[in-house]
Amino acid sequence: MTRRRTSFALIRGTPSILALLLLLAAGGSAHGAVDDTIAAVGPRVVKIYGAGGFRGLEAYQSGFLVSPEGHIVTVWSYVLDTDYITVTLDDGRKFEAKLLGADPHLEVAVLKIEAADLPCFDLGQAVEGDAGTRVLAFSNLFGVATGNEPASVQHGIVSVKTSLAARRGSFETPYDGSVYVLDAGTNNPGAAGGALVTRAGGLLGMLGKELRNSGNNTWLNYAIPAPEFRQSVDQIRAGKFVPRDPEGEDELRKPDRALTLSLLGIILVPDVMERTPPYIDQVRSGTPAAAEGLLPDDLVVLLGDHLIQSCKALRAELEYIDYEDAVRLTVLRDQVLREILLQASPESGDERP
Repeated sequence: MTRRRTSFALIRGTPSILALLLLLAAGGSAHGAVDDTIAAVGPRVVKIYGAGGFRGLEAYQSGFLVSPEGHIVTVWSYVLDTDYITVTLDDGRKFEAKLLGADPHLEVAVLKIEAADLPCFDLGQAVEGDAGTRVLAFSNLFGVATGNEPASVQHGIVSVKTSLAARRGSFETPYDGSVYVLDAGTNNPGAAGGALVTRAGGLLGMLGKELRNSGNNTWLNYAIPAPEFRQSVDQIRAGKFVPRDPEGEDELRKPDRALTLSLLGIILVPDVMERTPPYIDQVRSGTPAAAEGLLPDDLVVLLGDHLIQSCKALRAELEYIDYEDAVRLTVLRDQVLREILLQASPESGDERP
């Protein structure tokens, strides 16, 4: 049995037994600081249910509250690719959540539920750890979100703080910043987006997605340090990296002649679902897209600072850009994010949208 599966078995049981196991593993008594930390941090961790399920994909992930008004930090993933995201709090209350925005470079997203006076972390008070720091990882490890089940908790240490960029040849992820590498099997289905804290309860970071080494088939258990994503969370809350809300836009802001995918030389995959991912199917030769090196299978994730979640959203976003203006696309190719600046060529100026 691998350590990855052993970590699942270790923490099964009632919350009281779980706390005892953690304390014994840490060499402590059944009553003490870890017990207090579990009681304090648990209510700040939420369970998230979204897309997946019927597609045969994991439909759950984790998150944690960062404001009393219901702002939640979690990972940016396909689980959030739906209009119906459900958040379950520690006390069993369920809320429909709105995706405020996401930063694809950091794979961090911010959700919002309509609530008040919620227990939360203050990102401004996040702490930093180093090799040897003893930690607790809180998450929705078993994908359970039907009521007031407590968050799963795992005990471990930080093995090393390093840059994920040095591992890019082995792990497929667009994130290339600092990570805490952990000695516990934390990055399991449902756990992504959970909170990593010190034994005293100080927020260290966010549990990342599952990452498997393509060379030796081992799993990387890691967390993204809070300072890495704090600024992006603030920017999302301020309106950057957000999907446009068509109902809140003034139609008069649209130019008389808007930019189109055709003018740029881009053909997307067939739009057959409600949220068909905006993959590029073809790039016409002799067009701005071809000149700037866009390729089939590139996935458009940002147009300017607006998050793009579907083919339909990309076309709608272009309606706000004049056909003579340059546009900045961020695409995901081979798990690397690339920024491409495009502008319709004079030769395409006579083409009507």
